[in-house]
Amino acid sequence: MPVMHFHIVWPDQTQTRCYSPSLVVQDYLQVGHSYPLNDFLQRSREALNIASERVRAKYGFACSQAMDQLAEIEHLAAPFQPQADAQVLVTAFS
Repeated sequence: MPVMHFHIVWPDQTQTRCYSPSLVVQDYLQVGHSYPLNDFLQRSREALNIASERVRAKYGFACSQAMDQLAEIEHLAAPFQPQADAQVLVTAFS
């Protein structure tokens, strides 16, 4: 399976390089687009869960790295939840 990374900028301008075991994330996120925090979280959940299930279909087990990445995204997003206008920018795929 082709691994991909997606690079994001949080509302405080910190950057994170995120892992996906599948290119499916490109169906959910666009480079150069800012997403409201909750929308970004929902898109990340869907994409990473689908990616993990693709690994399961191919290898017989879910992708723990995808689930770890989702947990990290949710953890990093938590401090921004109180901000009604919090946005996450997708800067690159690699």
